[in-house]
Amino acid sequence: MRHRVRKNLKFNWKTFSHRKAMERNLLTNLFLHKSIKTTPKKAKAIVPLVDKLINIVNTKDEMTAIRQVMQYLFTKESSIELFKNIAPKFKDQRKSWFTRITPIKYRDGDGAKIVLLEIL
Repeated sequence: MRHRVRKNLKFNWKTFSHRKAMERNLLTNLFLHKSIKTTPKKAKAIVPLVDKLINIVNTKDEMTAIRQVMQYLFTKESSIELFKNIAPKFKDQRKSWFTRITPIKYRDGDGAKIVLLEIL
């Protein structure tokens, strides 16, 4: 029996606040720059959140969407970018798969795999 091991968490060695801050930071930078370079595990961890935020913007009314999106993003600029440029492209087209993960290289320092996560 594996006690006190959460199988559903992507990063078991990080605290909840660290995981949440890392996810918010990645999401904020992804919406600002439209692509980021990161490890595959971090990229796969935020893909469902990207889908969720774009669907919130496209389906809910504006004030509710603003309140819910700002729980996930750090800056006002990234939320404006999401509302004005990113989400309207996908309205009435698709419900998920808004991102692409492309392997790039291996990091020099520790040999970790680096991928490019970009919004389509």
